Amino acid sequence: MLPGLSSNRCQVMGILNVTPDSFSDGGRYIQVRDAVEQGLKLVAEGADVIDVGGESTRPGATPVSVMEEIDRVVPVIAALSKAVSVPISVDTSKPEVMRPAVAAGACMINDVRALRLPGALEAAAALGVPVCLMHMQGEPATMQCNAHYKSDVVGEVMDFLAQRLAACRAAGLDEQKLMIDPGFGFGKELPHNLSLLAGLDRLKTLNRPILVGVSRKSMLGQILGQRPAAGRQAASVAAALWAAVHGAAMVRVHDVAPTVDALRVWQALAAVRARAEP
Repeated sequence: MLPGLSSNRCQVMGILNVTPDSFSDGGRYIQVRDAVEQGLKLVAEGADVIDVGGESTRPGATPVSVMEEIDRVVPVIAALSKAVSVPISVDTSKPEVMRPAVAAGACMINDVRALRLPGALEAAAALGVPVCLMHMQGEPATMQCNAHYKSDVVGEVMDFLAQRLAACRAAGLDEQKLMIDPGFGFGKELPHNLSLLAGLDRLKTLNRPILVGVSRKSMLGQILGQRPAAGRQAASVAAALWAAVHGAAMVRVHDVAPTVDALRVWQALAAVRARAEP
């Protein structure tokens, strides 16, 4: 069973970036004490999973070394795993980071590169924890320089994810422990992102739970007239709600409390409507 997916409602993954350069909250939680405090706050607000990341993957981000990423995430995961009851995910692509992170208490891997780095498939198979496979065109440093798709971005993303699911099966991973993420903002311009969000239902044909992460992203800022990240909360909640209505099993967000509130209202109304239908 995937962590946080034990019910039929859309789950909320709270973002905990322990980085100095993430686009929205970089530098706020680089101290272990501050990170743990924020993790506790996210859980109190209703997060079902906490996603801890030690390397920014925003457009133009500079890669960090294996040891630096380990030093950032492992102490936080170790401390949080003792302080909270919800599952902890590690947001990493490096097999050298996956192993100590899982040993410290992480029970899920969230990989923007879909286990494509050398050794990542083998590490994930050996660790046996659930994995989220994300689509990304290019690399974070350059992915927004020339984002392009032939004609059907949804179809191309689906083809990529189907290929990665097949690679995981071939490597011995349990398919029932795999999630998919279309990768909003990762090598995609605004029209691509909107097409993916509008066509989210199509991804359900891959028969795997869908994770959607659009929280505070520039695609929302563009829709709102180049509004900065700090002013995108309402737009983020609206996008998360749209994703949940159209098939997302989990939404990855910075603003946990308002997202949880919005989902609860929708779920209550959906339950009433379901009972009323013949």
